[in-house]
Amino acid sequence: MNAPERIFLPDIQASPDHRRLAIQQVGVKGLRYPLVLLDASGEAHPTVATLAMSVGLAPEVKGTHMSRFVELLEMPREALTLAGVRQMLQQMLARLQATSGRIEMRFPYFIRKAAPVSGVESLLDIDAAIEVERGPGGAIETTLSATVPVTSLCPCSKEISDYGAHNQRSHISLRAALRADMDIEQLVRIAEDEASCEVFGLLKRPDEKWVTERAYDNPKFVEDLVRDIALRLRAERRIAAWSVASENFESIHNHSAYALIEGSNA
Repeated sequence: MNAPERIFLPDIQASPDHRRLAIQQVGVKGLRYPLVLLDASGEAHPTVATLAMSVGLAPEVKGTHMSRFVELLEMPREALTLAGVRQMLQQMLARLQATSGRIEMRFPYFIRKAAPVSGVESLLDIDAAIEVERGPGGAIETTLSATVPVTSLCPCSKEISDYGAHNQRSHISLRAALRADMDIEQLVRIAEDEASCEVFGLLKRPDEKWVTERAYDNPKFVEDLVRDIALRLRAERRIAAWSVASENFESIHNHSAYALIEGSNA
């Protein structure tokens, strides 16, 4: 009997296609894979990412080699920086013999935070994403995204109430197209700094007092949140274009308050 590896098997997807239609993106989506990310301080952050990987397909080629996307992830590699993700993109293009392509990875990113008074440490999970894309022109674009949970307290409620003010947890969604690399935690810090108060995974009673009073002393409408964060993003020279959205999960209504600002930096 012939050994299986010596049996000729036709490669249909490598055959010519006569419809003469290029495909801008073809690949795999919803691929979950363990990865290790490296932050600016050199600390490793293990996570499980959901990936979308695609390449452009020439009009004369029938199909891409889907298995090569997974083979790329199986290659030995060190913990990933943004430069490492861009290198992964270049490797993908070489393996698929493509001139354009895209990798998007979405993952929970855990940040270790110390409570403001007690100093007790805990992890806070952030939904984050890294996107790298090379277009037909050859330039590689890198985009960083994060959804940051914060506290917002209503200025109107504080002004009209004899005591107390309603507050809510808000999700700040940041998206930054980079001209120079920055860390996920640096993007998260911008959102936390401009909120009524940041949130923590673990608080003791002195910490609860601190965050309650911090939010009360720093009330913000949903409009205030996105405007204040937009000013910070607009001043950040490492960012070429950006967007910031806030969804406030109202505590006195059965709906959310929402705002969005987009912009670019000259």
